[in-house]
Amino acid sequence: MKKEKFKNLYLSIICICAFIIWTVLVALINVKEIGPLGSSVGFSSLNGWFHDMTGVNFSLYYITDWLSLIPVFIMLGFAVLGLVQLFKRKSLFKVDFNILCLGIFYIVVLFAYLLFEEVVINFRPVLINGYLEASYPSSTTMLVMTIMPTAIIQFKSRIKSTTIRNIVVITLIVFTVFMVLARLISGVHWVTDIIGGALISAGLVLMYRFVV
Repeated sequence: MKKEKFKNLYLSIICICAFIIWTVLVALINVKEIGPLGSSVGFSSLNGWFHDMTGVNFSLYYITDWLSLIPVFIMLGFAVLGLVQLFKRKSLFKVDFNILCLGIFYIVVLFAYLLFEEVVINFRPVLINGYLEASYPSSTTMLVMTIMPTAIIQFKSRIKSTTIRNIVVITLIVFTVFMVLARLISGVHWVTDIIGGALISAGLVLMYRFVV
């Protein structure tokens, strides 16, 4: 068990380092003005090729935008669970350790999101409501790939019925895969945005698994 926990730590460090290196490369390699309003994009050959291949599908964009409320509600659900435990047990230190860690995890994810809203690496390949928005890393990818895997970890330990637990886990996995792929082919992100979102998400989730 201890060996498995430290394996998660090492993999987490590898993913986070890979994300940092990937981010630097995206900011510096093959940067050209291929985005809307003359915005510059790293890995422009790769991003331009993939974007031309998929085109833009705003229906998928809106569907994934609305469906992204599901992980938000899951996050709020666990936040409520933590508050209920705090109210009943009358001490922060008596709240389940994995719920406390989950709360800290959510704060870290929020910080990462806010950081890249200010530190713009790439803008979207399309205008959204006439505005040029930051797109790296993909916030939707990061949302589903952090909230859903940690929810699976929680549900595995909290749902007693094997059948229900398996149904919930498979549903969350299918939902996550759909959201990432749909976001990728919707054309509202560069492919490098999705890769960046996946790398930082994997690093954070593996760190959470190490801690809990």
